[in-house]
Amino acid sequence: MSQTSIGLFLDMMAAERGAAQNTLDAYRRDLDDAAARMAARGVDLDKAATADIERVLADLRADGLSPATAARRLSALKRFYRFLLSEGIRADDPCHALSGPKQGRSLPKVLAEADVDRLFAACSAKTDAAGLRTRALMEVLYAGGLRVTELVSLPLQAFATGERMIFVKGKGNKERLVPMTLSALEAVEAYKAVRAAHLPKAEENRSRAGKFLFPSATSRQGHMTRERFAQILRELAIAAGLDPSGISPHVLRHAFATHLLSRGADLRSVQVLLGHADVSTTQIYTHVLDERLKQLVNSAHPLAKRG
Repeated sequence: MSQTSIGLFLDMMAAERGAAQNTLDAYRRDLDDAAARMAARGVDLDKAATADIERVLADLRADGLSPATAARRLSALKRFYRFLLSEGIRADDPCHALSGPKQGRSLPKVLAEADVDRLFAACSAKTDAAGLRTRALMEVLYAGGLRVTELVSLPLQAFATGERMIFVKGKGNKERLVPMTLSALEAVEAYKAVRAAHLPKAEENRSRAGKFLFPSATSRQGHMTRERFAQILRELAIAAGLDPSGISPHVLRHAFATHLLSRGADLRSVQVLLGHADVSTTQIYTHVLDERLKQLVNSAHPLAKRG
């Protein structure tokens, strides 16, 4: 019955919580993995006891999974069993007394501004249709700090008004207003002139893909996939002479936030631009403020001046 329960749980997360498809996919992977580990011991996921879940967590440690991954798996299980309890499928919550593994909060990986400049210089070297698309993707991503899914699924109409602001639909279908730089707007306009080269040839697929700014001739969704953009970014990093293993779409999002803060932006503004529901999520970037705060104290504090 576990697959039926997992399906019901995911339906609830989509309908009532507005969970994005990527979030639903992650929940399914985590729950399927736990179900498979329990099935190997003859235990059904729906009927598992606290000891069964503890064994799954022990297996994860033995497999060398990081504390962060184990914590995410436990979080998925906790949500799942709370759902079963609320639906009357279970009379108890076997995760109630369990706590996740302790983990330090790692600082986000970022790129130096000089490295971002090298990526854009590599973009400028390509002036064909693919190159203009890459330039537009990079400009919009770095100008707005978008998540990769937000970027590749941008509707064509997002840039149809001529305004320097665009609406971005983020997690939970929440919209936010994101300003664009002039260079981003110019890059999008240059790309639009060759955008038709990336549309599918078949008419039925063409109409579906036509509503997206970055259409795809092959993807099911009609727009460029996250995986394809990650591949483009890796190729760009190599062309720029950078280590591709340290560069990803999310690293560029981190770079956007870090570079804004280091140049004087306040944390609340960056939170709004990133689409974070809680400022505590944005606080992972405050490490970049340390040096600026030291300089502020040394230059502005009365005692520092007196010294």
